[in-house]
Amino acid sequence: FAPHSFLRKMAALRAFSRVVPRVVGFRAAAPARTLADEVAASEMLLSFTSPTTAYYADAVVHQVNVPGLTGDMGVLANHVPVLTCLAPGVISVFETATEFKNFFVSSGTISVNSDSTVHIIAEEVVPVEDLDVAAARAGLEAATAKLTSADPLEKAEAEINVQVHTAMVKALE
Repeated sequence: FAPHSFLRKMAALRAFSRVVPRVVGFRAAAPARTLADEVAASEMLLSFTSPTTAYYADAVVHQVNVPGLTGDMGVLANHVPVLTCLAPGVISVFETATEFKNFFVSSGTISVNSDSTVHIIAEEVVPVEDLDVAAARAGLEAATAKLTSADPLEKAEAEINVQVHTAMVKALE
């Protein structure tokens, strides 16, 4: 690693990023939205899917709580636009202010848009009531045992499995 080489590349990248918009004719990006607009949407539309099932398709919901990589996040209508990754954990979909359904997700993405639409794409989804705490604990034990593997790929898979099964056990306790 040569620090001077890295610094030269970063300087070149900064210079390039200042020149390209003028040469290509890019327009300046729209100003960043930091607070909800004054004209408020009264409802939020949720699309929540996995590769095999659509749990919600443009359904009107009150609130969605999701486990993000940087922490849990609650989303209501007029939320600031966000695009982030999901961590293993529970997504709570509040269909009304008091009625909700919980789903365990292994990973995925969420897109919160300025028009109060929310799109969640999860790799694996299971309604929390369908999970078995004994099976989750057994999966956690098996994954933990593989953490000492010498094979880097097997160890990486074990680390992911430990993370998912730990979140699953937490969701059930």
